[in-house]
Amino acid sequence: MAETLSFPIDPAGQHTAEVVYERVGGGEPLVLLHGIGHHLQVWDPVVGILAAERDVIAVDLPGFGRSPGLPAGVSYDLAGVVPVLRALFEALGLERPHVAGNSLGGLIALQLGHEKLVRSVTALAPAGFWTDAERRYAVGMLLGMRHGALRLPDGAVTRLARTTVGRAALTGTIYARPGRRSPDAVVAETRALREATGFEATLAAGRTASLFTHDLPDLPVTVAWGTKDRILPHRQGVRAKRVIPGARLVRLPGCGHVPMNDDPALVARVILDTSRPGASRRAAEAGTAGRVGR
Repeated sequence: MAETLSFPIDPAGQHTAEVVYERVGGGEPLVLLHGIGHHLQVWDPVVGILAAERDVIAVDLPGFGRSPGLPAGVSYDLAGVVPVLRALFEALGLERPHVAGNSLGGLIALQLGHEKLVRSVTALAPAGFWTDAERRYAVGMLLGMRHGALRLPDGAVTRLARTTVGRAALTGTIYARPGRRSPDAVVAETRALREATGFEATLAAGRTASLFTHDLPDLPVTVAWGTKDRILPHRQGVRAKRVIPGARLVRLPGCGHVPMNDDPALVARVILDTSRPGASRRAAEAGTAGRVGR
């Protein structure tokens, strides 16, 4: 069941954020962060598997899903969003949780690792390892999806979501296997994309954001990429491995940009393996084994 939490995001209490989240399971805490234009329900295919071993907290990032936008004066770039998540962790009583993120959420997860706020990072097709041309391409694809969601009336979305071909038209950009997504889920995520109040500000921050350039030594890190990613090509995983040499680089065969729906069992295993004891040592011993192909 979704819960809403309001909390101060600066020591003086001048700014307050409100975040919607769902929490289930038991064990060490694991926070799940979605990508731009999405919502916490994107993790539904893997939450049940993860909750068998982890206290899972799936979050609607500010300005997405059911979470309202950030307060005036707080930016949607990493400098603005990461302190909000730090404050959220404190408000929830989470001391250095594990974190897994997809796309934008993957980049945020890596930054949380850099700032030593988490105990492990699983980044699924994270932003921040692109060339200028690849970034422009990704922005164009995301804008196309946003404009499509804004223009389609609810009735048309509902009718399209009832068929395999329609679900492919609505979500084939992000899923390699869109037919596996339920009609209700497709309708809900199309609505989430349409109603995301933080979309434009987040995308604007992404247009000018610098690359992620920080090594994360002594922290278990996995970077995983779908071989059929149409937003961020999987060759970007090779660059991520160069920046974070100790990371485990995993290929997700047949998965798209949002792999949780395409292969839930594989994605859940990757996240759990990263968050288990000894993950940092195993990654170092593995070296470049399993690296994403060029």
